[in-house]
Amino acid sequence: MFGLGVAGTVIVIAALLVIGGVKVVREYERAVVLRLGRLVASRGPGVIYIIPMVEQMYKIDLRTITLDVPSQDVITRDNVSVKVSAVLYFRVIDPARAIVEVQNYLYATSQLAQTTLRSVCGQAQLDELLAERDRLNEQLQEIIDTSTEPWGIKVMMVEIKHIDLPVDLQRAMARQAEAERLRRAKVISAEGEFQAAARLGEAAAVMERESVAVQLRMLQTLGQVGTEKNHTVIVPFPIDLVRTLFGGAQKA
Repeated sequence: MFGLGVAGTVIVIAALLVIGGVKVVREYERAVVLRLGRLVASRGPGVIYIIPMVEQMYKIDLRTITLDVPSQDVITRDNVSVKVSAVLYFRVIDPARAIVEVQNYLYATSQLAQTTLRSVCGQAQLDELLAERDRLNEQLQEIIDTSTEPWGIKVMMVEIKHIDLPVDLQRAMARQAEAERLRRAKVISAEGEFQAAARLGEAAAVMERESVAVQLRMLQTLGQVGTEKNHTVIVPFPIDLVRTLFGGAQKA
């Protein structure tokens, strides 16, 4: 009886070990297995078996991870204090290196992104920080991706999310933008007056060469005045027409 009991216990323990070693790895995951402390090939997706008390498994998510980079205090190259935040998109392309080469790849990537954000933004002037975000994003992506490559991580994209300016600087920039708009309005008005004066000069030159044009313009003006309710209308009489009439009378 005792022998049968021991045998049954052994069978139950063996069955539990077998069942406990069965693991399910999803399609977007990979299992990094260490056998007695040594790295073996990654497994998955699907059903895999882990030898209990001999092998140890770490699941790694292969999907793109979105990581918020907290707001960082940055002093730009022109000595302006701002706060800059960003968002980082990356994914694990080598699960084994993400486990073996770095202790915590999420924390390490976050810290690297923060320090790189302060460094890159600190080397730029405020105008560049506001107007050249695309270039700074590419520079951040290149630096972080190069640093995380030994960890088996690929940085897909880095985007500067928000730039917090001091209140007094915001007011100064608003006044500057208003002054720039007024300057543009004055330049456009002056340009319009210049073009109008040039056109009037051209029209005067044409009328000077063609006396009939003056008469046609006068008739057009009379037509416009006639449509209005005026009690008194002063009609200018062209001297050229008078000369024509007197010349015809003398010939007759």
